[in-house]
Amino acid sequence: MDISYETLKLTTPRPHVLLVTMARPEAANAMNTQLSLDMTAMFEGLAMDAGDVRCVVVTGAGDRAFCAGGDLKERNGMSDAAWRRQHVIFERMVRALIDCPVPMIGAVNGAAYGGGCEIAATMDFLYAADTARFAMTEVTLGIIPGAGGTQTLARAMGERRAKELILSGRPFSVQEALEWGLLNAVHPQADLLNAALETAERIASNAPIAVRQAKQAIHRGLGMSLADGLSYEIEAYNRTVPTKDRREGVLAFNEKRKAVFKGV
Repeated sequence: MDISYETLKLTTPRPHVLLVTMARPEAANAMNTQLSLDMTAMFEGLAMDAGDVRCVVVTGAGDRAFCAGGDLKERNGMSDAAWRRQHVIFERMVRALIDCPVPMIGAVNGAAYGGGCEIAATMDFLYAADTARFAMTEVTLGIIPGAGGTQTLARAMGERRAKELILSGRPFSVQEALEWGLLNAVHPQADLLNAALETAERIASNAPIAVRQAKQAIHRGLGMSLADGLSYEIEAYNRTVPTKDRREGVLAFNEKRKAVFKGV
């Protein structure tokens, strides 16, 4: 990815791994219009042409916040019409994240409040620092989660837990997030990014077409009946059969060597 963005820092710290850092540390990486436009453009670009990117890690700049939610300073005094126009941008960003075909790991390095918690919940899975904290605070501001939170949090934690947290707006700890299913693992702050990158590198070393098909089969299948999900799985499986990577995987196994996948 050789495109630069005003509010994002992009690096490739491991082979085929793109690290996306939300870079508004002066505002606790809060989600303003420009950040949302940048995230939308970046992830829609990945969907159209991922190049050699096989896994993405998303984090926030600094150790204070992953993303503190919507930028209320920017929103202060907005008319209803301006608020709605901005929110359309937020909606498009969420769809770009959820629809991204490349696996995404969230590395939650600090506070993930409101829209920041919603961004985190769009990831395929999450690691968090032991100093992280979470909240869906929208009802305390007279709105509701509108960046996917009512859907993604319920899918991660279950309906009853999501209702408790969203309707109360109360913060919850990193340990609670782990126990309730939002997180996969908790790491010391200093180890968080390396842990996420190690997993990303492992994913990126696997056959890219197979990884993407598996991601889609899981994600889309959960919205189907079991019978329809099984049918979708076979369609996804059959897309891997004619690939050179499938033949390379079998050959490498028999030759007792590490497979070299090319994504074809």
